[in-house]
Amino acid sequence: MNHRDTDSTASTASDPSSRARRSDADVEEIARLLPPPAHRDLPHEQYLHRKERLMRSIDHDHADARADRTGRTREGRPGARSARRLLRPALLVPVTALALGGILATGVALTNGDDAPATAATGRHDARDMRPAAALLDQISDAAGKGDALRVRDDQFAYTRSKVRGADLTSGKAVVGPLRDRESWVSQEPGPLRKLGLVRSEGETLPINAELGDTHGTPAGLGRPTYRWLSTLPTDPEKLLAYLYAEVPKSDGAERDQAVFDCIGGLLGGVTPPETAAALYRAAARIPGVTKVPTAKDVTGRTGVGIARDDTTFGARTEWVFDARDLTFLGSRSYLFKDTQYGKAGTLMSAEAVIDFAVVDKAGQTPDTRSS
Repeated sequence: MNHRDTDSTASTASDPSSRARRSDADVEEIARLLPPPAHRDLPHEQYLHRKERLMRSIDHDHADARADRTGRTREGRPGARSARRLLRPALLVPVTALALGGILATGVALTNGDDAPATAATGRHDARDMRPAAALLDQISDAAGKGDALRVRDDQFAYTRSKVRGADLTSGKAVVGPLRDRESWVSQEPGPLRKLGLVRSEGETLPINAELGDTHGTPAGLGRPTYRWLSTLPTDPEKLLAYLYAEVPKSDGAERDQAVFDCIGGLLGGVTPPETAAALYRAAARIPGVTKVPTAKDVTGRTGVGIARDDTTFGARTEWVFDARDLTFLGSRSYLFKDTQYGKAGTLMSAEAVIDFAVVDKAGQTPDTRSS
């Protein structure tokens, strides 16, 4: 940050309105320090996680400034902790995230479709070839396609309960946190919405706000995949993959194939139309570099089979874990497969295990309380 004049600082300390202006200026200055999305140097999930932590810090600082002006402490003022999205990660949304952890568009430019892989454009690779990953994804697709389609109203919420664990990169090194419980409720209204739902973690329930930059709210789409929107996606795997290569946000330095793989991962494991889920798995089979993991574990220790891809740019491997018996999606995890500036090979970056999901009528409602 820029250094300020000592006299100016003293004057600000004695003038509440000046302190407020300075606080606002500090917030703007911190925001300018955020790396532009088109030049991020972290895997997508970790980029969103780091941004979310910084934005929450800004919110807390701003809350402190407001508390100073009113003479109240932050601890004594209701609602002092403003919320930012806790999404996986398309993967926050991995925050199923919103997990959801996971997953959201970050305001970078979209591609024009010229980056679609040759396999998607020409169909030279059959989804049922004998590559182990493609064969496994074909079986997973068949299993997913047999699921029951749901009737989801626009006034309902997609509920997900999961176990999550992630690395804090604020210090420049990956500091892996404890395993935490998380619940999320994502509105199914087409939007655009300024309040996307709720997330509950570590005993705290927070609103999920519109994506950064969406002044008028976030509409249904890749950044907020509602059940109705998902049902509009192409079910032909080649057309679906071409669509994703055209629409997934593009950033300099990031592998295009990995970005699409991560986007698909962010759409798995929740309330998804069976035909769409089946098409997503067959589309993933056509992405170069996708491999089968004969034995994989989710963050809770559940063992199954896995599908993985290595992001050679950032040295991180993303794995999707499936139950070995019925091939249902158990969760995902991302870890370093080589030493990097963030840690040694094997360091966990993020992980989520999906425990339960459902459609409920109200934010805050769980499947156990739907009838009460």
